[in-house]
Amino acid sequence: METNKPRTGKRIREQLALDFSEAISVSVSPRALSERIGTFQDSLRAPIHRWFKYPAGFSHKLVDTLIEDYGLDESHWILDPFVGCGTTAVAAKERGVNCVGIEAHPFVYQVARVKAFWDFDLSALYQQIESLLTALHKKLSRDFSLDVSEFPELIHKCYSQRNLARLKIIRDTIESFDCSEEERDFFRLALTDTLRTASTAGTGWPYVAPSKYHAKQSERDGLEAFGEQLRLMYDDLKVVLARDRRRVETELLLMDSRQKYPLNDASIDLAVTSPPYLNNYDYADRTRLEMYFWGWARSWGEITEKVRDKLIIAATTQIRRNEFSDDPLSKELGELDAQVYDELRAKIRKLERVRLEKGGKKSYDLMVAGYFNDVTQVVRQVYRVLKPRAPFVLILGDSAPYGVHVPTEEYLGKLALGVGFRRYEIQQLRTRGEKWNHNPQRHKVGLRESILILEK
Repeated sequence: METNKPRTGKRIREQLALDFSEAISVSVSPRALSERIGTFQDSLRAPIHRWFKYPAGFSHKLVDTLIEDYGLDESHWILDPFVGCGTTAVAAKERGVNCVGIEAHPFVYQVARVKAFWDFDLSALYQQIESLLTALHKKLSRDFSLDVSEFPELIHKCYSQRNLARLKIIRDTIESFDCSEEERDFFRLALTDTLRTASTAGTGWPYVAPSKYHAKQSERDGLEAFGEQLRLMYDDLKVVLARDRRRVETELLLMDSRQKYPLNDASIDLAVTSPPYLNNYDYADRTRLEMYFWGWARSWGEITEKVRDKLIIAATTQIRRNEFSDDPLSKELGELDAQVYDELRAKIRKLERVRLEKGGKKSYDLMVAGYFNDVTQVVRQVYRVLKPRAPFVLILGDSAPYGVHVPTEEYLGKLALGVGFRRYEIQQLRTRGEKWNHNPQRHKVGLRESILILEK
């Protein structure tokens, strides 16, 4: 097994390290050092990236660093098979590199598509923003009584009746407003981001918590928050469009990243992504508030049908035990690496036994099997479209369901060698899970977040 370091290693670690003592050995101020640390928080502050606060991803600084280190320009292509809300696509576009992004979550895909479209006439867009806000101020300055019974119970728990009615009027006005579809999508995304800002509930990530325990001190007026977000987004466009950048292509595909990509063999210069972690986060549920508000879904079942069933397996909520065989781990993995297959199979069997002793009886055994079956298919597809010697960079977290440790990055690195990658490297970025140490029900296995670098 060859694990020599690809040439990006040191630079990426410097950009992303979260341990102060390891990140730098000389004395610097916390502020100066924090500017070099890469987490999703970077994207909550950066133009365009901050248009939708979705931390299920990574810092745009990783993409910036890779583009610089590999000398990529308008003649090159980047691929992100889990593009999410578009971190890679936006960063590549800003840097003047072509990008293909793949996303199976239809709502998140729509967010990425809006964030990656910048071909506006800024003067015309400004006039449209002012016209829309003027119309809304007139409508909302009058007393009104509006039926909001269309919304599911969760939505009612997150807003006062008055504020929910105001948000509905904003939504309906956007839908009937005289504008281009690109402008309408821009307005829709501004309102989408407003939903959590304007709520009284604990609407932080990953889940909505509309309880008194999580409630905020006060409710933010929907129109005020919407206007603020619109102007922020407009200002961000002015910033990025004022920069001298090359015109490049950004292709976003709504599809399953396990399936064959509509790309030629050996056509991609760099692949970078942060796939779902094996940590039982329900990525479909993360956008439940937004999907309910816009009418994309009205129930758990509809979210399962429209989103959950389309995603790679990473949560027990995706598991239907009757759909798995008695030996759920694909034998293909044994052909790629017999040792990894045997270790995984033993841990899956252990989880199958342990779950019966637990109150929740969560199907972690099938979650682990399904995850590796699925991600291996993604690795195969990425390998096919990468050019020789091109890297595939993944941000990953390991896992310990019911205390059974699964070194995700190590297993995927070895499986990737079986697929055909010539070498891999693992770099730890930070430790995880310390904030749950007080929970007596949680395992005590130390976890980490790492970067896995594969080279074709």
